[in-house]
Amino acid sequence: MSRAGGDAAAAAAALERAGVETVRRAVELDLASRFQESLMCYQEGIDLLLQVVKATKDEVKKQHYRQKISEYMTRAEDIKKHIEKEKQDGKYHKQIKIDENATGFSYEKLFQEYLNEIVTEVWVEDPYIRHVHQLYNFLRFCEMLVKGPCKVKTIHLLTSYDEGSGKIQQISSLEEIKQSLKNHGVTLNVSFSSSIHDREIRFNSGWMIKIGRGLDYFKKPQAMFFCAATHTYVVRLSPGMCSQGCAS
Repeated sequence: MSRAGGDAAAAAAALERAGVETVRRAVELDLASRFQESLMCYQEGIDLLLQVVKATKDEVKKQHYRQKISEYMTRAEDIKKHIEKEKQDGKYHKQIKIDENATGFSYEKLFQEYLNEIVTEVWVEDPYIRHVHQLYNFLRFCEMLVKGPCKVKTIHLLTSYDEGSGKIQQISSLEEIKQSLKNHGVTLNVSFSSSIHDREIRFNSGWMIKIGRGLDYFKKPQAMFFCAATHTYVVRLSPGMCSQGCAS
């Protein structure tokens, strides 16, 4: 076998191992009723196994994986329907734990599934949009809203004043963000409260996200960003629970 052929075979074997491991994890999560995570693993595993089917010349293996892919696709579709029903019934609850020094938890990854074209207004309550890195995090969040599929026109921020010498910089930075968003047709309304403690984000589509550390779940920038331990809860608002502007 040529070196090129050997490399291709090794790559195909690695792809197969990754696909098998991913669907194995999907089944584990499925049995543990962690359906949202399970669905993501099923989808990723199916994609990997489809690549295996395309790459292999072994007809027996092709047939085996085609059958397994069909089974996994059926189960993934059932899970998707189950999740959708829970969303409609107002029972959907998703919890994500971000471990110390974990990576891969960008704002886009955490929030993208809730940012459809229905979303036009967003409320952010976070008492710690004060220091430079926290203001930077808020700016990144706003950029995600501007670039996303949603049609956000208004963002409301409720935070607290910096208690030290950084108050002037805080106000100035928020004003800069406000003007920048205005250039993109988005209005930023900033309010301050000395009694705010909870951290949450609400969309006018009805979704509410509760985050243990707010937008500040990244460690302070040094050489690069790492994620700090926190918990993110996503719940569907029920009729009667909605604050101003939330859909019930």
